[in-house]
Amino acid sequence: MTERPAQRTPNRQLAALIAEAGFSNAGLARRVDQLGLEHGLDLRYDKTSVTRWLRGQQPRGTTPALIAEVFTRRLGRRLSAQDLGLDACAPVYAGLEFAATPEEAVDIVSGLWRKDSGSHAELRKIAFTPAGLVVPSRDWLIGRADDRVARGDQPSRVPAQGRPAAPRLTAPPEQGGPSSRQRGRTERGPGQRVSGGDIAALRSVGELFRALDHAYGGGHARQALVRYLEHEAEPMLRGAYGEQTGRHLFAAAADLTRLAGWTSYDIGAHGLAQRYFVQALRLAQAAGDRVYGSYVLITMSRQAVYLGHGREAVQLARVAQQGLGSGGPHVVQALLHAVEARGHGVLGEVRACTASLVRAERALETSRTGDEVPHWARYFDEAQLADEFGHCHRDLQQFRAAAQHAERSLQLRAPGYARSRLFCRVVLASARLGLGELDQACLLGAEAAGQAAEMRSARAVEYVRDFEKRLEPYKDAAPVRGYRDKVAALG
Repeated sequence: MTERPAQRTPNRQLAALIAEAGFSNAGLARRVDQLGLEHGLDLRYDKTSVTRWLRGQQPRGTTPALIAEVFTRRLGRRLSAQDLGLDACAPVYAGLEFAATPEEAVDIVSGLWRKDSGSHAELRKIAFTPAGLVVPSRDWLIGRADDRVARGDQPSRVPAQGRPAAPRLTAPPEQGGPSSRQRGRTERGPGQRVSGGDIAALRSVGELFRALDHAYGGGHARQALVRYLEHEAEPMLRGAYGEQTGRHLFAAAADLTRLAGWTSYDIGAHGLAQRYFVQALRLAQAAGDRVYGSYVLITMSRQAVYLGHGREAVQLARVAQQGLGSGGPHVVQALLHAVEARGHGVLGEVRACTASLVRAERALETSRTGDEVPHWARYFDEAQLADEFGHCHRDLQQFRAAAQHAERSLQLRAPGYARSRLFCRVVLASARLGLGELDQACLLGAEAAGQAAEMRSARAVEYVRDFEKRLEPYKDAAPVRGYRDKVAALG
């Protein structure tokens, strides 16, 4: 791999960190190569490469960011390429930072919105990295709400990289358009005062996009959500607001950012989703909303379950439980235990999975009709708990129990949760298959495939494909041939 011409000044920052980490030159090179493999990169660095870096030579491409991540893992604190005296040419870990201040958090997340809005195809290719879960979850757990989030009336400086201007809704004054004062009613610019109505609008938009996601899949309106964040939420975050309004604003922005991550996850853009979740976690901390922060961690745990990282999923769920303590709403406590159970299910840990499911069931039973439940947790009811039971029993190959719980979930689940109903139908089909009921399994699977064809959801497609893999041992049976004919007819 070619390098840039050597600098005259030795890299003393890198030398100091190598000494602090206790690395040999060969050991550092080996760790960089191993981390590169996680990202599909075939790197061939050795101790001579590190010697060149120490002499001032700059590695190209993604390597500076990889070196920084090696030290981040070793030393347990977030380090950038610049901290190592290196040029950050292509920071593959951009967006995984847990910002030190609310201002830095706004800069990071708004940069993510901007880039996603302008070139989302590139971002969708970023790989998910389990190691990227460690520092943010730890920093959230040991951190506390920021002392101050209020901002004054004066416009704040927009980062040097610049954000593209929001689309002009009116003609400029010299062309006969309204005055700047009138334009302020239709366009928001950085520095304007944020009102309760602005925050209510953010909440309403979140509910709209959430309903679209449930019914039609994350790909249906994801880009519209990202553009809304860029052109509406960012100017508010850079506006003027007091402490109470600011906390509510950061909470609303955290919710929308988590939703942007959720829709990205649903279309299979897992590295991008991971970055949105990390930033939503940081915004929730700025909001002082510990309960919502636990929900973001649970969302991250669900993604880890889906990708087969059971151990990380369990750890995230436990961090959420520890960070929330025993004071959260019973419904939220039930959710945290149910998602931990999903991680144990992926790992095949029967006793731990069962124990978590029991805790979830007891917590939900303890909740009362009059209990105050956060708007984002209202979906977690008996239908959702039965769904979690069904998934866990399927993963543990306890097919009779899986079928019973999946059927109950489908009976209780509202029609608006179309994608969740599809997932549950596939779980039921897999359970029926495990019980030897091939005809019924293929009928259920065909119904799910038809629903998946109407959605823009990579997860829906993957659920159907997983069921089809389970059908392989029976590929010559008449019900399976009939299933394939039905699916083929869907186009």
